Amino acid sequence: MGTLNELNDPQEERVFVALKRLQLTRLRETLASVLSQAAKEQWTYLEFLDQILGREVDAKQGKRIQMGMQIAHFPCVRTIEGFDFSFQPSADERLIRELSTGNFIAHGENVLMFGPPGVGKSHLAIGLGRKVVEQGHTVRFTTATALLANLGKAESEGNLADKLTEYTKPRLLIIDELGYLPFERRAAHLFFQLVNRRYEKGSLLVTTNQRVSEWGIVFGDEVLATAILDRLLHHSHTLLITGESYRLREKRKSGLIRSRLPNADLDRAPREPEGIPEKEAGKGAKNR
Repeated sequence: MGTLNELNDPQEERVFVALKRLQLTRLRETLASVLSQAAKEQWTYLEFLDQILGREVDAKQGKRIQMGMQIAHFPCVRTIEGFDFSFQPSADERLIRELSTGNFIAHGENVLMFGPPGVGKSHLAIGLGRKVVEQGHTVRFTTATALLANLGKAESEGNLADKLTEYTKPRLLIIDELGYLPFERRAAHLFFQLVNRRYEKGSLLVTTNQRVSEWGIVFGDEVLATAILDRLLHHSHTLLITGESYRLREKRKSGLIRSRLPNADLDRAPREPEGIPEKEAGKGAKNR
């Protein structure tokens, strides 16, 4: 069976027109091969219906996921399956697998990942984000620096409300690398406005290399930092990842670094984020 323009059978033409109106794109493209396979294998009517509907669902799901990945603006491809838990045993694999189900999205819960640079926080954040997209939720990825730059620009142009709405819409907003650079006071207030808008409405996933006790320095205001943390930690899951940097490991393998640098703090992290109650802190703690 050819394309619509090549059809001579009125019945075939009606079928193709109907498939087009119903936007069953995949079936229109594969109908000839499906009919041939059905005849060869002598499918029942129900088997035929199951096959064509299943293929159409799979095709639409694939397109939806592809579009979701584009909207998310992930900087690279990282997956949970590709994370080396044996290299970073401090990463709570059980909790990460649980978060991969996306159940935390339904409750508007947050995820905070603490740890030094290079231990895989961004990898896990992107991997979890991809899982959430696959489950049908909207996701947006940004670095803290880019986020504050966009909010600051929108404020100066009189479009802050619209930009805040843009960052509030996704079911999951991933903010990577919080604390690598200190915020100016106005930027810290903009960050608070965003966190406050999303509070108990949409989930945030934040990666940071700073202890909770140092957030006052990051935001330049202890009171503001406390208000931000109060909202982030209220309904949250926290992960503490310690250990060696992946990048340093690769350099060591290549011979660029002979051994661990003496007195280096790059592969150290606080045993727990200071400021979280002891009963709620620790690897994989869940605050409710």
